[in-house]
Amino acid sequence: MTQPLIPVILAGGKGERFWPLSRRKRPKQFLSLDGSGESLLQATAQRLLPLGQTWDNLWVITSAPIADGVREQLENLPSGNLLVEPQGKDTAPAVAWTTLEISKRYGKDAVIGFFPADHWIKNTDEFETTLKAASNLAAREKAIVTLGIKPSYPSTGYGYIEQGKLTHTIDNLPVYKVSRFTEKPDLETAKSFIETGIFSWNSGMFIFRAGVVLEELEKYAPQVIKPLQEKGEAAYEELEKNSIDYALMEKTQLTYVLPANFSWDDLGDWNSLERLIEGDGKNTELGTHVTLDSRGNIIYSSNDDDVIATIGLEDVVIVRDKNVTLVVPKHRTQDIKKLLKEIQSKEQLENLL
Repeated sequence: MTQPLIPVILAGGKGERFWPLSRRKRPKQFLSLDGSGESLLQATAQRLLPLGQTWDNLWVITSAPIADGVREQLENLPSGNLLVEPQGKDTAPAVAWTTLEISKRYGKDAVIGFFPADHWIKNTDEFETTLKAASNLAAREKAIVTLGIKPSYPSTGYGYIEQGKLTHTIDNLPVYKVSRFTEKPDLETAKSFIETGIFSWNSGMFIFRAGVVLEELEKYAPQVIKPLQEKGEAAYEELEKNSIDYALMEKTQLTYVLPANFSWDDLGDWNSLERLIEGDGKNTELGTHVTLDSRGNIIYSSNDDDVIATIGLEDVVIVRDKNVTLVVPKHRTQDIKKLLKEIQSKEQLENLL
């Protein structure tokens, strides 16, 4: 790689499906979910540092309520490299504003990569190899490069990328034109995608030259980029919520996909702990669990002194954090967001959010 990649961590998410461990001031990216003591945000930064070469080239964009938490977690991050959105307006404004700020400092030929703060990636060597190839492609061509994850099962929780024709190889890795991005499918559609062999999961990671994306945003999403060019962060007041997929990726003709071979998980809810932690063959446990005849359960306690005891339970998630205990069947963890709305409606429970 002739120049360092400028990695940007997207750290504004809430991660509500990890409640009660995840709270307003302690979102998912601040959590250590594998028992290592290192948060997802810290792990993401450490994974990206070799690509950026120094902390001076690493950037983070986050939301105002958790900005202090980001500063605490990433003590070495230069203050000028932390962008704080006054309001959360989804990924399109976040990407557009950060790209504008980076182009002011490094120029329009700067190669930028965007990475969610809450992903788990196992094979960091393979990750670096893939990212260096993507960066080289973006540096040489007018290309917006995304990483596609090979599906291991017919997920209905991820968006998908359809690979078009093989255009060439770079650093011995195949490069495909993107035929289309698709939203989260139903189960039958997901199965049909996998059977074709040409669909990958949309990882939400993408790499490009600053000037290329600024041009494309002016063409396809002027309602996002122009107010930011004129007013900077003050434009957030008038911007509508918009994802970068809708605003740009589904419209531009410059998208390419590199198939990624590293282990990846976006840790969408408590069920992902089964993929993250090796259990005893019966239950997945982080915390002290005493049981009779229980299997397929996920047990998490943030306090080492707490003991969770179960008898005859199957396929249940139990989470204990401070003064809250969550008990939910594994197939209903997506309903945690609905539960939080219920809690939000009760003023006396506000402190639990």
